[in-house]
This record gives sequence, structure tokens and C-alpha cells, in this order.
Amino acid sequence: MTHERYFCPKFDHLYGFSRLQWFFHFYLYSPLSLSLSIYLPSLLSLLSGVCGCCCGAFRPRYKRLVDNIFPEDPEDGLVKANMEKLTFYALSAPEKLDRIGAYLSERLCRDVARHRYGYVCIAMEALDQLLMACHCQSINLFVESFLKMVRKLLEADKPNLQILGTNSFVKFANIEEDTPSYHRSYDFFVSRFSEMCHSNYEDPDIRTKIRMAGIKGLQGVVRKTVNDELQANIWDPQHMDKIVPSLLFNLQSGEGTESRSPSPLQASEKEKESPAELTERCFRELLGRAAYGNIKNAVTPVLMHLDNHSLWEGKTFAVRCFKIIMYSIQSQHSHLVIQQLLGHLDANSKTSATVRAGIVEVLLEAAAIAASGSVGPTVLEVFNTLLRHLKLSVDYELTGSYDCTAMGSKTINKHEERQLQEAVIRTIGSFANTLPTYQRSEVMLFIMGKVPIPGLHPTLPPSGSGLEAYRMIQVMLLKSLRQVTCGFQSTNMLTAMPTSFLDPLLSFALLEDAHIRLLVLEILVSLIDRHSNLPKFSTISIISDISVLKLKMEKCSRQDNLFMKKHAQQLYRHIYLSCKEHSSVQVHYEMLYSLLALVSMELANEEVVVDLIRLSLALQDLALASEETLPVYNRCAVHALAAAYLNLICQLTSVPTFCQHIHEVLEMRQKESPFLLPEDVFTEEPKVPEILERPGVELLFQQVKITEVLGVSGYNAERLAIPYTPQFTDEDRLSKRKSVGETISLQVEVESRNSPEKEERTPAEEITFEALKNAIVDSVGLEEQERERRRQVVEKFQKAPFEEIAAHCGARATMLQNKLSQIFEITIRPPPSPSGTITAGYGQTQSRSVPVYEMKFPDLCVY
Repeated sequence: MTHERYFCPKFDHLYGFSRLQWFFHFYLYSPLSLSLSIYLPSLLSLLSGVCGCCCGAFRPRYKRLVDNIFPEDPEDGLVKANMEKLTFYALSAPEKLDRIGAYLSERLCRDVARHRYGYVCIAMEALDQLLMACHCQSINLFVESFLKMVRKLLEADKPNLQILGTNSFVKFANIEEDTPSYHRSYDFFVSRFSEMCHSNYEDPDIRTKIRMAGIKGLQGVVRKTVNDELQANIWDPQHMDKIVPSLLFNLQSGEGTESRSPSPLQASEKEKESPAELTERCFRELLGRAAYGNIKNAVTPVLMHLDNHSLWEGKTFAVRCFKIIMYSIQSQHSHLVIQQLLGHLDANSKTSATVRAGIVEVLLEAAAIAASGSVGPTVLEVFNTLLRHLKLSVDYELTGSYDCTAMGSKTINKHEERQLQEAVIRTIGSFANTLPTYQRSEVMLFIMGKVPIPGLHPTLPPSGSGLEAYRMIQVMLLKSLRQVTCGFQSTNMLTAMPTSFLDPLLSFALLEDAHIRLLVLEILVSLIDRHSNLPKFSTISIISDISVLKLKMEKCSRQDNLFMKKHAQQLYRHIYLSCKEHSSVQVHYEMLYSLLALVSMELANEEVVVDLIRLSLALQDLALASEETLPVYNRCAVHALAAAYLNLICQLTSVPTFCQHIHEVLEMRQKESPFLLPEDVFTEEPKVPEILERPGVELLFQQVKITEVLGVSGYNAERLAIPYTPQFTDEDRLSKRKSVGETISLQVEVESRNSPEKEERTPAEEITFEALKNAIVDSVGLEEQERERRRQVVEKFQKAPFEEIAAHCGARATMLQNKLSQIFEITIRPPPSPSGTITAGYGQTQSRSVPVYEMKFPDLCVY
């Protein structure tokens, strides 16, 4: 100081005077004192300098340390040496930390108001270093000052200050605090960062920086609050409704960049600097931290954002969003997202078809990503929802409009509804592919239960088109069933196709609708093909050597044998009747050929092979029958189908004489009648004659010769000698044909027995219209008699005395006991031995046992 020359510092310790006291002492007691008026200006000047020096000495140490970190020129930056002193002081005296923060906050607010932005940056840098260095129990109060300063910067209208405050907040968010905070609030930061994400600043570069700062800020808020139970719940709708739309807004701006992987860790530096890439990482982190109870709050804003901005119709962005969601959340929570999508689909049941199709497409992608079995416990409810919307779409397509509460009645686009229906069917198949085998079997039964079976569901759908709606629902549900069965491989056909599933499915094979019959055949082929052999039989052709196909075959299991014993005749019958249909085209015969070939490879034993050969010969007879009014093309197609299959089965049986006969007939056809072979029939332009004459004997497969050659090889020759004729069942009645004459006549087929007296078979009773009429009348009379008998029995037990009823029951019980005694006596007594009796020890006689193979059993006991 300039005034130190008036003092004597070396004598300060003698009297304990301060410099100010020495000044007054010198002035009052100096012999050289002059008048007060002469020295008053000098005295005031001296006092001002001395007070400044003394007040600086009286300031608290933490303030002096804070002041020392600020240089005279802000461009010089933070004074690092003094910052180290301040940090050491804060660590040594943590109780002063809150005061340091308050003072720094005071200086920063003053500098912001005075537009001294250089000092603002220095203050924020000092705060960041103190936060990183200090982790004491009193840091909470310091954090309050820090957040106050960050808030001040975010409220400023300068983009640089906003970015500066955001960067400091992100550094703070990465700090793990030792003690929880009970009173801290981040509501302002959520709102402000969300607002920055939607920045519309004129300069595009600055706008991008502000948006990225907002995204980083939201990421920091999530990191700071998501794992702290004492903080405000960031998963509340009031916060999620701000955070998620802000992220989606920036994600949509970079829609051109497709999400490459579940976690895009390898990205170029340029991509990392884009708002879309940063948003995707932030969105993934947010979803990855979501617990079971928070999934709904995180996904609901996504659905609302897609609704509000009409983003379902484009499908691309919606699919991308839910790909990110499905890849980011924990796998055990996947079914929650699927359930929310299903609920949203229900809520939009009366919106446009494009919106519903977009939701269904998202469901399709979500199901493909979901792990096996992740649909959750309500598997059937998922399929029930999809099937319900499929039926709704069919109804909308037929009526042409639907009632919309917001806009009244709205006309729909049938083409869009068809696209929606196809999307629903694909989604059903995608869901089914994520299920285990047992659940997929349940889904198949569930869908089959929804299909209206002809004759059993007389009520029509609630639409004006009646029968057309009836048919369309059948087609759509069968298409869904086909999707479920695609790729389905079951080791046990009894569980894959139980009676409750197979009977209603085969009933559709008798309908006149060619499309429905084709769907049934495709479903059967998908279920039977367990070794992926179907592509090798996609076309019908004469294969000279089937070894080139490299077929995969396994020995028929016991369960498969049981399945064929139970359902084989049904399958044969429907194959036969399908060939009789006038509306069958090339694709129908190709599927029938595939079905015959797959049954031969997957489910065939010796008995099945014989039956299939009989069926093939019956198809040949069908094409030759004059009473059948089949078109020429269909007759040629049936001949070609039988020829192709017999060529295949003869090579599978590996009987040389059988193969020789088949090849001889094929060669003769190739020379004289190529239109009876598949190469000329199953083409784009079939080469068939206008009138088909009966082929010669040399062009036909001879049942007698085939029976002879197979009988020599060990096959059941007696069974082969019996021509195959399908039986008449109730399914013909359910098929709703125009007349009974269109169905096959009834012939009771009696199996061959070992006893010679059974060789003469009684001729089958002829079924005529009069016979059916008499049977219906007789059945009505029998029902009346049975009803009258039951009424008399009930009346007798109601009115007869107790003694009479007791005597009646006692007599019946005695008669039953006598019958049982007779049965037991017959079964317990040993059979007579042809060698008589033998004498056992001690003079007792004992009957000789007869071996089982020597015993004579009644015919009814032998099978």
C-alpha cells in the first residue's frame, strides 16, 4: 500500500495495535500535527485505502479462496493453483462446502446478469471439480446450490449457457452420492430438457447442439433418479409423457438410419454425434432400466405418440420403435409389451384399416423378437384377440362401412381390409412359432373350435352377406390354422392331430369350395411332413430313381401305427372324394400327391402300404367309371396322379416284379397315351384330348397282377384282392351337397378272417331313396316306442308300492348273480386235456395243462 510509510510495523507487536490504531495514535499525539482543516482531505483519502485493506483481511477464508480462483482476465481460465487450495480446504472443512456453493452461486448469478460469461464458465468449472472431489455427508446442501446454478443457466436465452449447464448436470448425474436426498426435485430439469429436445433455433448447427444437449440432460435425469427410491419416481406418467415423446421426436428425425442390431456399440464418430443415434442409445438405456411394473408407463407414451402423429400407417417408424423396445427390455417382460399392443389394437377396432394393419405389423415384428414362450400365461387370449379382429375385418369388408363414434359412419377400402387380414394371419403364425409344441397343439384346437363347421353352426355371422360371410370366415380361420401348422414337427401324431381336431378338419374336405379344400390339404401336409420332404414332392412327375431325391425316412413308431389304425380310413376316404370333385385343379392334385407320398414315408407300415396301393387302384377305377361325370381334364389328372404315386410306392417297397409291372405300363402310356402321365397333364397348357376313350388293358395297372407279385413278397394278398370302396358317413350329410346321389354309396366292408366259413361274404345292401326314407320313418317310430317305455318305467317306480319294487329288484339281482356264477365257473375251471389226467403225489389227480397254441378259441376271440 502507498500509506504504509506512515506506520511502523516493527512496533506492532509491542502494543498489539493494528495499523488503523497506529494511524490515529500518530495523528493525535504527533508534535508536528497541524490544524484539522489542512489535513482533512489527506486523512479521508488515507482512511479509504486503509478500510479496503482491513475489510479484505476480515473476509472469511472460503470467500478469499473462491475469489482467488478467478483471474483478472477471464480468458486466462481458472487459476489451477488456487483451485487446488480451494479443493483442499473443502476436503479439510466439509462443513464449509455448502457456503462455498452458495457463494459461487451468488457470483455466477451476478456474472450472468452482467453478461460476464467468461467468469460464468470458470465458476461452473470450479463447481464441477468440487463435485468430483467431495463426497461427504454435507454434499446435499452443496448440490442444491449447484442445481440452482444449473437452473439459472438453463433459463438463460443463450444457447451456449444452456449447453454449459447441461454438460455440468450430466457430470453430476454420473456421480454416485453416498447419502440419499429426501427433498431434491428434478421436475424442472425434465421439463426444460424436454423443451430443448424440441428446439427450433434458426441456425441448424446450434439447433442440433441444443437438441443433443436436451437428450443428454434427459439421460442424466434418468440415471440420477431411476435407482434412487427416495427420489421422485421418474416412471410416473407425468414424467414419461415428456421424456418419451421428446426422444421419439429426435429418433424420427433420423428415420433413414435403420437400427442395425439390438445394441449398436460399433458406430462411427459421425453417427455418434447425430441426435438420432444419441436418442436411440438414450432410449435403449431408459428401457433397459425399466422394471416389471414400469414397462406399461414406458410403452404407453410410445403408443400415444404414434397415434397423435399418424405414424402407424407408415409402419417403418413404428416397427423401428418397437424393435428398439423389444431388444432393450428384459426378455421376461416381452409379453407385457405384446399385451399392450393387443389392448391398443382393441382400442382402435373402429379406426382405419391402415392403422390396424400397422399395429398388427408391429405385433408381427415383436413376436419374432420375443423369446420362446414369452407370450405369457394368456396364450389363448392373444390368439382370441387376433381372431376376433380377423372376423371384424371380414364383417367390415362385407358391409362396406363401420360406425366410428368420432366421425360417424365411414366407408372403408376393401383392399386395405384384405391387407389387414393377411397381416393378422401372418402375425398368428409368427406368434405360434414362438410357442413350444404342446402350446401350439392347444392353439390349433382353439382355432379349429372357432371355425364354423357346416351343419353344426346354423347361425350366420352378423352381416348382410350371409353365406359369403360364412365362407370368408371359414377361409380366414383355415388360413390362420395353416400358418400355425407351418414348420410344426411333432413326434406323436396322436397328440398333433387328435380326433377333436382331425374330424372337423376333414369335414371341410367335402365342401364344394375349392379354396377351402386346398387349405385343408395344405394343413394336413404340414402336419404330416416331419422331415421337411415336402419340397421334393411339390410337382407331380415320374421319377425313374427316387434315390436322387435324398429322402429322409424313419421307421414308423408305435404311436404312428396307432394313429393310422384309428384314422387311416378317414384319410383314404377324403383323398378319394377329393379326386371326385369337378372343381379340382392342378394345385389340388399336386397337394394330393404330396399327401400320399408323405403318408407313405412318415406313417407307413405293411398294412398302410397295401391300403395305399388299393386306394391308387380305386382312383384309377374312378377315372374309368362311366357313371361319374368328371370332365376330361379331371379324368386324365386322376390317371396321372395314380401313375405317379404307384411309381413312387413301387420303389419304396423295393419289390422288383412290382416295379417291373409299373414301369411297363408307364412305358406303354408314354408311347400311346402320354396324356395319362403327369408331364402332359400338370402343365400350364395341358395336352388332353377333347374326348377320353377308355384306355386299353395294357395302359392300366392290373390289380390281379399287383396282388400276385406282392403276395409272393409277403404282403397280405387277401387284403389286396378286395377293391377299396369308401364308406358312407355323417360327413356326407354335413357337406351340404345338392343331392344324396352325389355321395358315395354305402358298402359295409368286412375284414378278412382266418376261419374258412367267413370266406363267403354277404352282398352289400343297396342304398336307395326308398330305403333311406323307410329308415327315417322307422327311426321315428322306434324313438316314440322308446319314449313310451321310459315313461311307463318312471310311472311304475313313482306309483308302485315299495314291496313290489323291492321284489322286482331282488329278482333281477338274483338273476345277475346266477349269470356271474356261471361265467366264473366256466373261466376258473381248467380246460379238458386230450391226454386225460395225471396222478400227482399222494394219490391226488391233476389235470394236464394244454399249451396255448393247441387250444381252440372261438372266432370272435381271434383278430
